[in-house]
Amino acid sequence: MQYIKGETIRMLREQKGLTQRQLADQLSVSDKTISKWETGRGLPDLCIVSDLAGALGISVIELLSGECAVNRNRSSNVKRMVFYVCPVCGNIIQSMGIGAYSCCGVHLPVLEAEAAEGEHAIHAELSDGDYYVTLDHPMEKSHYISFICHVTADRAEFIKLYPEQNAAVRIQKRMRGTLYAFCNRHGLFRIDL
Repeated sequence: MQYIKGETIRMLREQKGLTQRQLADQLSVSDKTISKWETGRGLPDLCIVSDLAGALGISVIELLSGECAVNRNRSSNVKRMVFYVCPVCGNIIQSMGIGAYSCCGVHLPVLEAEAAEGEHAIHAELSDGDYYVTLDHPMEKSHYISFICHVTADRAEFIKLYPEQNAAVRIQKRMRGTLYAFCNRHGLFRIDL
């Protein structure tokens, strides 16, 4: 089984403007070795994978997955926040931009938010200067809303929910923003406030 694709190594090497010889010199291997990796006739030894990733300017996770994460949110605009959730343990990662994350040995993809409709409709009512946010959604151990997050231009308010409690939270009314809710079975949903 190939744990690193040869075309990934070649593409990344070319993007860095390196010849096979230059990459080989950085790794103390021969240029023939690099050629074998790139054509799929050989694989880098596991003990060199970290050095190879460093020479190519990416993380080990990106090298192994073949997916390069490019953070286009260089100014850390909060409205471009993204979420990752581990399917094994439920760990939640919030990031100001795209990154390469893993948890429990699993590469985590960015969650894509869908419009909050039907069973996942998010209701937000103004109440005493706050938003009272509810979802008509099961809150059982096998199917529940894991978190609700309100993201505005300058901050994010994150509320973790647990099974067997109500899918209802109070969020301080600030400026316009986006409200996210994550269902452990169906993914991420959003509405604009």
